[in-house]
Amino acid sequence: AKEKLAVYAKEHMGLDLDCDALFDVQFKRIHEYKRQLLNCFYIIHRYLAIKSASPSERAKFQKRVCFIGGKAAPAYVNAKTIIKLVGNIGEVVNNDPDVSPYLKVGFVPNYSVTVAQVICPASDISEHISTAGTEASGTSNMKFVMNGGLIIGTMDGANIEIREEGGDETMFIFGCLEDDVPKIKERAQNGNYPIDPRMQKVFDTVRSGRFACGDSEAQAKFCGLIDKLCNITAAGTWDGDRYLLINDFPSYVAAQELVDKTYADQAKWASLSIQAACSMAKFSTDRTIS
Repeated sequence: AKEKLAVYAKEHMGLDLDCDALFDVQFKRIHEYKRQLLNCFYIIHRYLAIKSASPSERAKFQKRVCFIGGKAAPAYVNAKTIIKLVGNIGEVVNNDPDVSPYLKVGFVPNYSVTVAQVICPASDISEHISTAGTEASGTSNMKFVMNGGLIIGTMDGANIEIREEGGDETMFIFGCLEDDVPKIKERAQNGNYPIDPRMQKVFDTVRSGRFACGDSEAQAKFCGLIDKLCNITAAGTWDGDRYLLINDFPSYVAAQELVDKTYADQAKWASLSIQAACSMAKFSTDRTIS
């Protein structure tokens, strides 16, 4: 399945993929609550970590392929800005000889059922990272686990039921719980909403224009997204970090580190993959329709 995706990526995106890499995917509607932007920030964090490492240290990083895809509503400006950012991150990362052997990034165009038939079976880990309390259910998480992929996600939507069926180990959980959100907003109103230094470094890198790729209009929009997030007293509202990306970033990074560590043990990963896929009968259309 990964080889099939590698052929597809070469044909449609001009990317050469290493099938021994961990395939990390996020495919769904592009929407701020689904937090593709949080994924972007993590990819930039990973890029900076690999870039600043010595050649011998770089070789110790788990190789990753990060693909994001999905459609945005025509008038949804922020969603389209996020798509542009993904594309620009890919442009920078994939053309950096220091980093590209260990990290590949791409926005897969025109996501559809046909594309999903290639993506879903090839995923090692899929991202279902909406802010707790915002996702009614979600179905892409079901599709990916049915195909043997594991999930990195929040306690939100159908992730909760999938985890109940598959077991805690088959899902890499991070982030606040729905019950935590009011307290986080209250603390932020009092000025207590710290930005993790690693995230601050990501913000500074984006603001520096490193991912603008010569497009000043895109750069202004990228900075606009970050400036809004940094209005810390308004976290949890439309004037600030509405979906609590800053709050959840440290635990997201920790969960991603656990993904790398677990993937290094291929026998364990295969066992978890089988365990997860075998637990998905509850989510079959045969049961849900009847």
